[in-house]
Amino acid sequence: MKKQVKQIVMTALFMALCCTATMVIHVPSPTQGFVNLGDCMVLLSGWLLGPWYGMAAAGVGSAMADVLLSYAHYAPGTLVIKGAMGLLCGLMTARGGSVASRLTSGVLSEIWMVGGYFCYAGLLLGKGWGAAASVPGNVFQGVVCLAAALALYEALDRARALSFLKKERS
Repeated sequence: MKKQVKQIVMTALFMALCCTATMVIHVPSPTQGFVNLGDCMVLLSGWLLGPWYGMAAAGVGSAMADVLLSYAHYAPGTLVIKGAMGLLCGLMTARGGSVASRLTSGVLSEIWMVGGYFCYAGLLLGKGWGAAASVPGNVFQGVVCLAAALALYEALDRARALSFLKKERS
């Protein structure tokens, strides 16, 4: 019971971190989206919480930011896209995994994010090929957030701040 409560609390914390990181630094783009640092927390959610809790934290936290920032039309897509990123990172890394597994899962997750938002905006929001205008910004966001997430993970790991999370996933 104690382990489950701790996992739920950590998931709620990462939901808040995903939401806050998305909201704090956001630069509106011409495609009605925005560039933010939320993916850093999305990746960490999957790496640290595992696939299912990471999916919940990443998807719900990021979608909440869309709603709170008046981009509610992106919230359903964000819930699925960012949730899948957390799931993928969690599935590809065991207890944080190696640097190579985090890098691989991060790159694949960011590719998914770029393609996911292109398809969502192009097909479901009716922007067609105009959705391609968001691709460079999303690629830039993905690269910056992956680098930040890898650096933050390493810093927290060296400070031994992740040991209790690693034990929870084993």
